[in-house]
Amino acid sequence: MASITIDLSDSQFQKLQDLAAVYGIRLEVLLKVSLEDWLNSQKSEFVDAANYVLTKNAELYRRLA
Repeated sequence: MASITIDLSDSQFQKLQDLAAVYGIRLEVLLKVSLEDWLNSQKSEFVDAANYVLTKNAELYRRLA
């Protein structure tokens, strides 16, 4: 497993701590879950865009084949 270090302002760090407290979880868990969610949404958005382009251009691709 890899680790990273990032610099946050005091106010950013406090906001993250407050958010973790609202959910009753450790800050590290909040960050890991948030990052996983963001990465998954990026993948989903790419797949949606690729499907749109493939569907939109299906006839063109069929003619070029």
